[in-house]
Amino acid sequence: MKLYAHDLSGHSHRARLFAALAGIEIDLVNVDLAAGEHKKPEFLALNPFGQLPVLDDDGALVPDSNAIMVYLAKKFGKTEWLPEDAAGAARVQRWLSVAAGQIAFGPAAARLITVFGSKTFRAEEVIARAHGVLKLIEAELQGGRFIAAQRATIADIALYSYIARAPEGNVDLADYPAVRAWLARIEALPGFVAFARTPVGLAA
Repeated sequence: MKLYAHDLSGHSHRARLFAALAGIEIDLVNVDLAAGEHKKPEFLALNPFGQLPVLDDDGALVPDSNAIMVYLAKKFGKTEWLPEDAAGAARVQRWLSVAAGQIAFGPAAARLITVFGSKTFRAEEVIARAHGVLKLIEAELQGGRFIAAQRATIADIALYSYIARAPEGNVDLADYPAVRAWLARIEALPGFVAFARTPVGLAA
């Protein structure tokens, strides 16, 4: 089982982190973003969108970090990470949608500007959006240790990477004590692997 990934990609880290926490062995294949490998025909055959990560399970290709986590949880019966009951599964799906929406276009986008030099987004707009979603997550975490259940699920992993490195995109976490405590709880989980740090933004 191979995971095509990049060390500085939060989406890649998301998939890698879940596999590590769930005790699932994968082989990492580095895709050189700076060289544009993700836009070359060989990679586009794996994912026509030209995005990381992609899981190759003996020829079964699964693009998208959230889809990869669902695939791995289902394949290996990790029901503690992805509940089988309707209400539990819906709670997780709600936060996977947030990860693909407000997180992607908030703290992740802010980090794209500082780490990768993206010209697609306006810093003021995405930083404001980041604080908007962080306030909602801060409030949600007042009622529990994790975001969708009383234990960690793939919902937490979907949110973790870009929130943990939000300061790299000039998004200050100082006003979010519940979020910071939640980050520490995830980092204390057995098998945790850290997301590479970049000395930019507030983390410079």
